[in-house]
Amino acid sequence: MTTAAHRIHRLLGRVVAIEAHEVQATLLGFAWFCCLLAGYYLLRPLRDALGLVGGPQELRWLFTATFVTMLLLVPVFGLLVTRLPPRRFVPYAYRFFALTLLGFSALLALRLDSVWLARSFFVWVSVFNLFIVSIFWSVLDDCFSSAQGRRLFGFIAAGGTLGTVIGPLLAATAVSLFGPMVLALLAALLLELALRCFRGIYPHAAQADGGGPEVGARSRPLGGQIWAGLSLIARSPYLLGICAYLLLHTAASTFLYFEQARIVADALPDTASRTRYFAGVDFCVSCLTLALQIVVTGRLMRRWGLVICLALLPVVTVAAFGALALAPTLAMLAVVQVGRRALDYAIARPAREVLFTVVSREEKYKAKNAIETLVYRGGDALSGWLSSVLTAVGVGLGGIALLAIPMAAAWCALCVWLGRRQQGLSQASLPQPSLPQESLPQESLPQQSSLDAAPVRAILPEKS
Repeated sequence: MTTAAHRIHRLLGRVVAIEAHEVQATLLGFAWFCCLLAGYYLLRPLRDALGLVGGPQELRWLFTATFVTMLLLVPVFGLLVTRLPPRRFVPYAYRFFALTLLGFSALLALRLDSVWLARSFFVWVSVFNLFIVSIFWSVLDDCFSSAQGRRLFGFIAAGGTLGTVIGPLLAATAVSLFGPMVLALLAALLLELALRCFRGIYPHAAQADGGGPEVGARSRPLGGQIWAGLSLIARSPYLLGICAYLLLHTAASTFLYFEQARIVADALPDTASRTRYFAGVDFCVSCLTLALQIVVTGRLMRRWGLVICLALLPVVTVAAFGALALAPTLAMLAVVQVGRRALDYAIARPAREVLFTVVSREEKYKAKNAIETLVYRGGDALSGWLSSVLTAVGVGLGGIALLAIPMAAAWCALCVWLGRRQQGLSQASLPQPSLPQESLPQESLPQQSSLDAAPVRAILPEKS
C-alpha cells in the first residue's frame, strides 16, 4: 500500500469501519452516488416548476402517468438484463437516459410554454431518477456482502447526500448564466461521470480467464424471462415483505406530501416564498442526513442491527402525523419533514439496501428494479388517490394520525420479520466447513476477517 493510500485509509477509518482493500470501491461508490443525485437535483427544481403548469390538482394524474410509464419500461429493462451482463446493460441504460435528457433540453429551449411538454418532463424525470438509483444499488448489492453493507452503505449513501447539496447550487448558477435548458446537459454529463465510477467498481476484468468464479459469473447475462422480476417477487415471501415495507413507506410519504402542500399553500401566498421555504427545508435535510450517514449509520447498524434501523421510520412517522395533527403550522411541518426525511435517507434507506445483499443475482437486478420502480410508483399513485378520497369524505389530519398508529404497528412487525429473515439468509450463505468445527484442529480453521470483506476483495485485490 502506498503512503497516500495508507493516509486515506486512516482518515476514512476515523468515521467508518473499513479495511484497506475496500477503500477504492467505497470511494468510487461514494462518487458514483454523488454524481447521480447531483444530476437529479439539477433537474428537480425545473421538474417541480413544470409540474405546476397545469395546477396542483394535476399532481395525482402525473403520479398515475409516472406509474404507467414504469409499467411500460420494466419489461424493456428486463429484456436488457436477460440478454446482457451488467457491465454492458448499465452503460446502455444510463446513456439512453442521457440521450432523452438531451432531447428534452432541445425541446424546452424551443417550447417552454407547452403544457404537454411540461407534463412529459415531470413524468420522465421521475422515471429517470428511480431507474438510475435502483441500478446503482443493484450493482452495490452485487459487489458488497451483507456485513460490508452494514458497515459501508451509510457512508456510500452520504455521497448521494453530498450530491443533493451540489446539484441545487449548480442549478442556481447554471440557470442564472445560461437558462434552464442547460440543466439537462449538465445532468447528462454527470451520468457519464457516474459510468466512469461504475467501471471502476464492477469487475469488467472478468473477461480474462483468470478472473475466478466470483468474477466470471458477473461477466455473463443473467438469463431468464423478461417479466422474471415480478414472478420472482410473487414466489418469494421475503421479497413480498420488502414490497409491503415499501408500500407502507410510500403511503406515509404521500399523505405527508399532500398535507405539506395544503399547509404551505394556506400559509404562504406566493411562489417565491414557497420556494424559499422548500429550499430551506431541503438544505436542513441534506445537512442532517450527511452528518448521520457519516457518523451514525454504520455504527448503528453494526451495534443494533437491521431491525432497529428499519423500525425507526414507522415510529417517527407516527410521531410526525401526531405532531402535525396537534400543531399544523409551518414550523412544525419543517421539524417533521427534516427529521423524518433525514432518518429515511440516512438510516432506513441503507438498511433497506442491506436486505437485498442476501438474495440471488437475478433477484438483485430484476426483482429489485421492479420493486423500486413499479411497486414504488404504483404505491405513489394509489396513495395519491386514496388521500383524495379520504379528504373528500371528511377525514382530516387527526383521523389520518389515528389510522397511522395500527399501520405503524404492522410496519414495525414487518421490520422485525425482515431483519430476522435477512440474518438467517446471510448466515445460510456463509461457507460451511466439511467437518464439524469442534473436530477440526484450531490452527486449521479459516481465519475470517472481522469485517467480512471477501466480495470486494474478489473485485479489487489488495495491492501491496
